[in-house]
Amino acid sequence: MIPVEPEKPAVAPSSTATLPAVDQAALKANVPAPEAAVVPPLKANSEMTAAAVAEARNRVFGAYSPTPEPSPAARERRAAREAALGSKPPLARTLQVILAVIYPFVLLIVAIRAVASSAFLWAAYQRPGFPADGFGFSTADRLTYGSYGVDYLNNVADSRYLGELRDPLGNPLFLNTEVQHMVDVKNVISLTYASGAILALIMIFVLFYLGKSYAGGIRRGLFAGAISTIALFGGLTALAILGWDAFFTGFHNIFFANGTWTFNYSDTLIRLYPPQFWVDAAITIGGLVMLVSVITLIFTWPSAKRREKSRLRQEARVFGLK
Repeated sequence: MIPVEPEKPAVAPSSTATLPAVDQAALKANVPAPEAAVVPPLKANSEMTAAAVAEARNRVFGAYSPTPEPSPAARERRAAREAALGSKPPLARTLQVILAVIYPFVLLIVAIRAVASSAFLWAAYQRPGFPADGFGFSTADRLTYGSYGVDYLNNVADSRYLGELRDPLGNPLFLNTEVQHMVDVKNVISLTYASGAILALIMIFVLFYLGKSYAGGIRRGLFAGAISTIALFGGLTALAILGWDAFFTGFHNIFFANGTWTFNYSDTLIRLYPPQFWVDAAITIGGLVMLVSVITLIFTWPSAKRREKSRLRQEARVFGLK
């Protein structure tokens, strides 16, 4: 028989045996143990986040509004800078309006000069379907004699330039009434060219000023000018289509006295420049004006990218960076 050592009764561990020394001292002194510090989770500043999102969105779509700055002095400086960026030079807005107004007229005068040329005369005579002369002029005769009339409008010669022309039989090519009408036309054309030169000089000054003082001013002025040109010539085109004869008569009544611009079909002016010639000339002038206006509209369209580039250039100028 193997002796067995009697089991010792289990002694319950003291409640203070497993506590740290500091807690033992606290218990002995009847002082509660300090609670562990709780660090609250970081929360995103919703106002700053919304401002950042708004700023990013506005930078993309063009309506830039700066993020508010915490310091009142900083906010005042920011407001002053934004006011400087948003303000236009004193003449900028006025010159943009002037540019938009004179753009259609300059474009029209350039188109008129393109049509009042021997090149257009040749193209008109060579066009398939252009009516032939029923009184004997060949295409070569028309081109020769017609070029005299076009050249007379663009040179500084007097009425003898046309009055002394003779046909192959030695007869005057133009009647006195025809020569006088061409003198009247030349006076109108000369005034038109002079007005175009003055408007072109004004336009150059406006472009130079806006280009130097206000970024995006040229683009805005030309865009408005293209819009006004398309609207104006769209209306004139509609009037011409609805009633060409009334449109043609009304145009001549504005610039010429009654009875001085009507001729017989056998007269040289009508044989060289028949009614179809003026229809082709009007279509060409309107087409050139509309084509250039549409191209201008495309290249000056106020896209977000162009507005942002203009804003950055203006900001660089305001702060002396450019």
